[in-house]
Amino acid sequence: MLFGRLLKACLISMLCVGLFTPFVFVQASTYPLQTKYPDIMIYKANTKQKVIALTFDDGPDRRFTPQVLDVLNKHRVKATFFLLGTRVHEYPDVAKRIHNEGHVLGNHTYWHPQLTNSSVNNMLWEIEKNEKEIKSATNFETKLFRAPYGALNDNLVKELGELGYLGVGWSIDTEDWKSLSSKEIKQNILNNVHPGAIILMHSAGHWTQDLSGTAKALDEIIPYLKKQGYEFLTIPEIFKYNMHAPEEMK
Repeated sequence: MLFGRLLKACLISMLCVGLFTPFVFVQASTYPLQTKYPDIMIYKANTKQKVIALTFDDGPDRRFTPQVLDVLNKHRVKATFFLLGTRVHEYPDVAKRIHNEGHVLGNHTYWHPQLTNSSVNNMLWEIEKNEKEIKSATNFETKLFRAPYGALNDNLVKELGELGYLGVGWSIDTEDWKSLSSKEIKQNILNNVHPGAIILMHSAGHWTQDLSGTAKALDEIIPYLKKQGYEFLTIPEIFKYNMHAPEEMK
């Protein structure tokens, strides 16, 4: 009994200082849209292998996106960036840098609306408007889509499938958009890390948001997870682990 209490206290202490990473096994069935539409939606990869994907929403900008890119380059990690059309229009050079440095681009709408409060036609407009901006800035066309706030329903998902898009959610939310410290962001990852995880982070935000903790956390979490045996993949790479991957994603 005493040994059990001591062991529990030791593990809690190790977790608090970041020396112990809990193994969290997350079933894909936790995500009903992925279960219902496995060819269209992914929130995590169906694998027990230590693969993980970093994703960044709401960029580009000139405040935080370059910091994130610098850290990714430092550790030779490729990530997936879901770009916002209004910011691609304003910072096409940063969008081009993301693409030129080998990261994968995704569509995150033009104006960042909550799509479930509007219509399928509005989603189509948002996607098409953003695609024109991404194409103009990078000469690249993406077939990856992430809905603002992750808000999707059956009708929207079906339309994504008709358009040939892969809808991308996440299984770990770092909550960095709350202007958290690097320590808090890192702990949100370590507390929930699991094989096949898709991690949600942000490379830009509202002018009142301080996202400096994101790059700082990345600089620590990438080498740490690599030492734990994790391999960092892009969304197309991690989607290969799902049995229903479309041919163009393989």
